[in-house]
Amino acid sequence: DFGIVPVEAQACGTPVIAFGRGGATETVIPVDGTNWDKATGVFFYEQSESAIRAAVKQFIEGEACFDRQEIRKNAEKFSAGRFKKEITAFIREKTGITPEGL
Repeated sequence: DFGIVPVEAQACGTPVIAFGRGGATETVIPVDGTNWDKATGVFFYEQSESAIRAAVKQFIEGEACFDRQEIRKNAEKFSAGRFKKEITAFIREKTGITPEGL
């Protein structure tokens, strides 16, 4: 599951709190304690009340440190335009043809 909601939030410059497994691990740059200016969110790794509370606490304590422009920049990696450009280049590279209509 890719999980589009974290990408949509980041496109607005909004940091996210997400479960640290599945699709979010491919779209969210988690805080590691030193990278608040590059992070786009906070992960929790256990689906429990205490883990979610800890993630919310970490988020609140560091919220002012998130760089909203960096968060938006991260979301741009998942844009439709970029996907189209890269998939077309991949098909061209592997087959030597350009897909019609792209």
